Amino acid sequence: DRYEAGSTLITSQLPIDAWHDVIGEPTFADAILDRLVHNAYRVELDGQSMRKTKLKTGDESAQNG
Repeated sequence: DRYEAGSTLITSQLPIDAWHDVIGEPTFADAILDRLVHNAYRVELDGQSMRKTKLKTGDESAQNG
């Protein structure tokens, strides 16, 4: 019902290549990934965690939440 009718934002620390193993059922995994990845904009980040960076600089707000 939502196809091309609105945006969906999904964030994950797990690479898409590993989703089949996590979902477990190949048919479900294919169906889910077909719907999510087709026509998707993907932004893959790399580098150090911002939490680690903030802890090194002494930012207490990163420690509290």
